[in-house]
Amino acid sequence: MFLKDKLSRFTHQIRSCHVVFILLVLTGSYQAIAQQPRSRVDQLSDEDVQNFYRKAQASGLSEVQIEQAAMSQGYTLDDIAKMRKRMAQIRTLTSLPQNNLPPESFKGRSFPSDLSVRRDTLLPDTMRRDTSRKLKVFGASLFENAKMSFEPNLRIATPRNYVVGPDDEIKVDISGASTGAFDLKVSPDGTVKVPDLAPIFVSGLTIEQAEQRIIARLRQGGYQGLGKAGSGTSANVSLTNIRSIRVILVGEVVRPGTYTISSLGSVLNALYLAGGPNPETGSFRKIQVIRGNRVVRTLDLYDFILRADQRDNIPLRDQDVIRVADYETHVELNGQVRRPAIFEVLPGETLKTVLGFAGGFGEDAYRASITLRRNTARERRIVTITEEQIATFVPKAGDKYNVGKILERYENRVQIAGAVMRPGDYALEPGLETVKQLITRAEGLRKDAFTNRATIIRERADMDRENLSFDLGKLVRGEVADIPLQSQDSLTVLSIRDLREAYYVTIEGAVNRPDTVEFVANMSVADLIAHAGGFQEGAKPNLVEVARRIRQDSVGVRTTTQEIHRFSIDRNLKITAMEGSADNASFRLQPFDIVYVRTSINYEEQRQVNVYGEVMQPGNYVIYNRQERIGDIIQRAGGLKPEAYLAGAQFKRKGQLIGNDLRNLIADPGGEENLLLQDEDTLFIPRRSEIITVQGAVLNPASVSYKADYSFNDYISEAGGFTDNARQRKAYVNYPNGRKDRTHNFLFFTSRPHVEPGSTIVVPFKPIDSNRLSSAERIGILSLLATVSIALINVILR
Repeated sequence: MFLKDKLSRFTHQIRSCHVVFILLVLTGSYQAIAQQPRSRVDQLSDEDVQNFYRKAQASGLSEVQIEQAAMSQGYTLDDIAKMRKRMAQIRTLTSLPQNNLPPESFKGRSFPSDLSVRRDTLLPDTMRRDTSRKLKVFGASLFENAKMSFEPNLRIATPRNYVVGPDDEIKVDISGASTGAFDLKVSPDGTVKVPDLAPIFVSGLTIEQAEQRIIARLRQGGYQGLGKAGSGTSANVSLTNIRSIRVILVGEVVRPGTYTISSLGSVLNALYLAGGPNPETGSFRKIQVIRGNRVVRTLDLYDFILRADQRDNIPLRDQDVIRVADYETHVELNGQVRRPAIFEVLPGETLKTVLGFAGGFGEDAYRASITLRRNTARERRIVTITEEQIATFVPKAGDKYNVGKILERYENRVQIAGAVMRPGDYALEPGLETVKQLITRAEGLRKDAFTNRATIIRERADMDRENLSFDLGKLVRGEVADIPLQSQDSLTVLSIRDLREAYYVTIEGAVNRPDTVEFVANMSVADLIAHAGGFQEGAKPNLVEVARRIRQDSVGVRTTTQEIHRFSIDRNLKITAMEGSADNASFRLQPFDIVYVRTSINYEEQRQVNVYGEVMQPGNYVIYNRQERIGDIIQRAGGLKPEAYLAGAQFKRKGQLIGNDLRNLIADPGGEENLLLQDEDTLFIPRRSEIITVQGAVLNPASVSYKADYSFNDYISEAGGFTDNARQRKAYVNYPNGRKDRTHNFLFFTSRPHVEPGSTIVVPFKPIDSNRLSSAERIGILSLLATVSIALINVILR
């Protein structure tokens, strides 16, 4: 039997642990006693017996259950009788009433362990998710949620109308002049047993009636005046553990059958276990609770779902029957409503009621009418329900209602855009019916408005659009009649900026922030230079040029295409016009002007080269004139060290190695190898390398030591010789200074390049011939040719 939920599972485990704990107390807690099993009870002290008794009571097990557990572990009836006698003696000596529990032994309620469990609660949510897009029956999702079980809350006060039955446990607390506590379990015959008193029949009574009967019997048993005013003694009767009951679910439920629930369970609790009403056939609004062949309550789930009304969600009793009837009328409500679904309608309810079930119209709903598709005896028909008919229209089985969406248009909208203070949408209404009134409502024209022309885009009767143009300036001044507006009109007032290019000016050259900026009227050259952050250090302020477009038309074609104005400006931005230019005081920039600030002839930023390796003073050196060459920079670096190998010098420009032989540089400074220097050139003078590297199509690519008497072929032999796929005629030498020399071939003569220290010999591979025939293919072709030849010979001889 599956446990109901986590609480029931935990309770079951705790109860099992209590049994084990009691058995451990009886069998292993006192090792000295365990060695003498027949006298173990006699060996216990009074304190040990009291501790054992408190722990046994706190475990939640009855005395009968404790005795049964002890006997299953080999304890005899004599041992149990001795323990009973010892506990009775201790209670008499300490005036501890029987079944009295210490305060810390209180235990809460727990669910019975035999409750029914809904089968699909063990399935993952994804297995129960409905991905179909068809309308669902309203209310069906309430019972599809595996996280909702409608279990009763055990931490509430005992309902005063709770009906007591077998297996219930009742706690009686007596306080005041007399004290005591009793845990009473209702027996199968409906009674509870108070020690030293006759059984009390409580089955079928409410907890309030059972309390009165138990207190009355306790008064007879020695608790005089219990519960009476002025007696000083009071009693509290509460329900501790609850029993399980069995209810039957029949009719149109998902899983009809008999279910075991707690005695505090309600109708919704039982319905959830059975999966709820069957959405295809069951009624969500006529759920009957039958008790003793009589309907005691009818539950309408819509009351609970829509208003959280649980008046009819009554507690169930043992052998109650829950019957879910067939639905009578289902209607579909779709479209622009808040909860589209299939709804169940009871007699007397109207379409307005169904709209209430769906949460009413959506925000974009077309409320003027609702479209109905209704089944007739032979076919379907369309019915249009007006807004006035909704309150009285009676739905029928199979009706399908659709609430449409309002049109994406406005019945009284006019628009204004462009050079007005507040462009946007406005309502066509009294007081706003003409163009002039619309401009006034938009708080007037902007100063940049182009008043010679404005346009209205108007929608015709056939929904085509037309353009209406008019002189806005005359209309505003009242020189022409105002123009009436129509719904959907769109008025556009152009700005003067909309009718021209975007104006800008540009400054280039030796300023700190060259830029193109928006043109501003009355801007001077000095203003633009200040905007650009002033002159750079290398600027030539006495030569500032302004290039201006020729905007005025003239007769014929001009030889000049631009106007050039020159100014001399000092560091304080004081302008002096140069000869042939406009007056500096009145000169102002115009749109599209370009200002050029030149750089001084002799001003240059430092350019440097890096020299390192076998020189006396390696490091960075500035290029101080335009004629400085490689030899000059070597002399400035202090010359070469004795171990310098000039033939292997590497000269790089922009990171690329330049093949150059500098070995004759010192003896012949005017040679072509003595290149002019540029910014960021690097020169590396290495030591003489004693290594020759052989790479490529040789048997053993390797590095070998340099030998002055070795030739190219000798080094190839050092590497094992050429491979079969070597391109011997293309072999070349890569010298350490970046230069290269290849093999020279003339007829049958081959001249190999000279090898110098630090060189790399490279032997290329032959390219892979993917079209080359295999041996088998060649044999096949030869065989074919031989056969064809023989055939031709035979033909000729005939």
